[in-house]
Amino acid sequence: MATETFTDAIALLKADHRKVETLFEKFESASDGSKQAIAEKICNELKIHTMLEEEIFYPALEGKIEEGTLSEAYVEHDGAKVLVNDIMAGGPDDQFYDSKVKVLSEEIEHHVKEEEAQVEGMFAQARETDVDLVALRDAMLARKEELMAQIENGGELPPAQMATMPALN
Repeated sequence: MATETFTDAIALLKADHRKVETLFEKFESASDGSKQAIAEKICNELKIHTMLEEEIFYPALEGKIEEGTLSEAYVEHDGAKVLVNDIMAGGPDDQFYDSKVKVLSEEIEHHVKEEEAQVEGMFAQARETDVDLVALRDAMLARKEELMAQIENGGELPPAQMATMPALN
């Protein structure tokens, strides 16, 4: 895996955002034969991204940024995780497959817009704290490499785990 460099945790997370946006664009224009592979790539990228945020980034911001900002982010993640798990369990022949990917794209677009908002967004708030964003980047990169290796070695990531909602059957 080529090693990318990021100035800090926020740069890493923004790069993830751009990568997923590109994948959603590819899905929109893909032929039916390649849609499932692209959708699974989107879902795996989102699983890893949410794990990095929920395991490392968000906890580091607890008590340092607006509580409502963090709470809303966790709930938005859970809404996306419902779709991620459903998309991963299904396939392009499922009745609402394309629609689920489209709605997931819209949910992620909203979430990214809020995180990246110039003044009140989570990233702007994080920059105003004493949190070591370079150390967070290093921890997040180590965790990301571990999760990517799991996928590359033929393993699967477990279904996305809910943080704020009970698991749905």
